[in-house]
Amino acid sequence: MYQRDKAIKEIVRKEEMLDVIKQCKFCHVGFVDGDMPYVLGFNFGYEDHKIYLHCAKEGKKLDILRKNNNVCVMFDTGHEFFHRHEHVACSYRMRYKSVMVTGKAYFVDNYDEKVKGLQILMKQYSDKHFEFSKPSVDNVVIIRIEIEKMTGRKFEYL
Repeated sequence: MYQRDKAIKEIVRKEEMLDVIKQCKFCHVGFVDGDMPYVLGFNFGYEDHKIYLHCAKEGKKLDILRKNNNVCVMFDTGHEFFHRHEHVACSYRMRYKSVMVTGKAYFVDNYDEKVKGLQILMKQYSDKHFEFSKPSVDNVVIIRIEIEKMTGRKFEYL
């Protein structure tokens, strides 16, 4: 039987999982492309149990989502490389905190909701309020991920 490293702890409090997401500046999204995974990095925004992404109006990820809108999103932060014994290679480790989300991705077609998604996305990176021109909004795809399950873990953190 597999014995899990005692340094790995589940994050069970939703507030702590949301804190991990808020600390992240980048996430990785896994798409289901037939029988193969397809993973891309994204800037993102989070609000009200939803994740917002933006992208170009064409691309492989959009083709995949039109066939299967199941996604997995990975957030990780708090990286810290350390060692227990300087001269023992196996004692070197990386602290981290992570949250994994599964859910369904939807294309946002409504103009006002697209603007809202862009504002939520920018709130992840800045306290400023941004305005968006109609051509800018019309020129991007906004993807809203509705979270179905969220789990977290931390390694070498209490």
